[in-house]
Amino acid sequence: MDRLESYITAMRERSAGLPDRRTGSNGRYSMTDIGLAAFSVFFMQSPSFLAHQEALAEGPGRGRSNAYTQFGMTAIPSDNHIRAMLDGAPTDHFDSVFAAIVRDLEGCGGLMDGRALIALDGSEHFCSRKVSCPHCSSRKRADGATEYFHTFLGATLVAPGHKTMLPLPPEFVRPQDGAAKQDCEVAAAKRWLARVGAGHTWLRPVYLGDDLFARQPMCAAVQAAGGHFLFVCKPSSHKTLGEYLNGAELDSLTKTRGRGTEKRIHRYRCSFVTDLPVTRESVAELAPCGRARRKIENETFNVLKTGGYHLEHNFGHGKETLASLLVVLNLLAFAMHNACDLVEVQWQQARAHLFEHIRTVTAYHLFLSWHSLLRTIFTGMPPPPR
Repeated sequence: MDRLESYITAMRERSAGLPDRRTGSNGRYSMTDIGLAAFSVFFMQSPSFLAHQEALAEGPGRGRSNAYTQFGMTAIPSDNHIRAMLDGAPTDHFDSVFAAIVRDLEGCGGLMDGRALIALDGSEHFCSRKVSCPHCSSRKRADGATEYFHTFLGATLVAPGHKTMLPLPPEFVRPQDGAAKQDCEVAAAKRWLARVGAGHTWLRPVYLGDDLFARQPMCAAVQAAGGHFLFVCKPSSHKTLGEYLNGAELDSLTKTRGRGTEKRIHRYRCSFVTDLPVTRESVAELAPCGRARRKIENETFNVLKTGGYHLEHNFGHGKETLASLLVVLNLLAFAMHNACDLVEVQWQQARAHLFEHIRTVTAYHLFLSWHSLLRTIFTGMPPPPR
């Protein structure tokens, strides 16, 4: 589990750099412990993880817990203290941890060769009629009530035919200083390209997205960030282009695969806009790449909302950046889990019902390493007494 431990080490180092606004002698808990404590809840997919570890540490002859041995914490702060100390921290503080995971996977062959596909899409992660902060967006409902919500622009490395997704740092949709209009997904995507995309040109990225992005300013922003684009282009929303093509003789490609009852005829005529060369030779490759954009919704956002990560749950809203920063930590946990799915054999062996077992065994047993914890889950044998 060397790679997992290296990812958590990267988290520990960045947590140590979180801004500490305390004054005087009120420094019982380090910012390292505060950052790791918040992250551990998402990584273990257990809102009660810290409470269980406090009980474990207070048990007879213990003095330690899995919060210490697995995450390197030295003390367990309270939930309220964690929220208070994280509120106001920059949402891009952990960008380098995402980058370290991507670089590591590239070095071990965990990413595709050649061009990388990065799907862009937005997702809502908070909504309330009562709770709000200065960074909330708002909308009027039919009953006249005002609804406050948070949305982020997600970016995920995807590949046709592969289930494992790898999220990159998000960009949050929120009111911008000096802007007359409410912030939107496309504006957030442009900021993401300038802030994050420019640092990923080594992936030779092709950006995927729905029809919302198929506009000249967004395409220009992609190119300015050193990437290419492959966006859905619906004739219904691009009427000028549709009229231009109406009646034109469009090239197409038909391929037959399989034999007998397994025989399938594939006809390629795609509704995408791209700056990549489109030929009879390339269209069969471009089509599944364009359709892979759906993976950010189906296999990233849906998993984060229904697969144990509870993306839409209000873990804490705060008055500044807390709600968004907790989303970043949730995405980082998801990124590490998916990275381990790709390259950590021991993790793969223990993956079936992994988090259900982790929540149970870590509440009652102390494990000195991730290797020891996953070996117990995989073999069913408890750790040796200490």
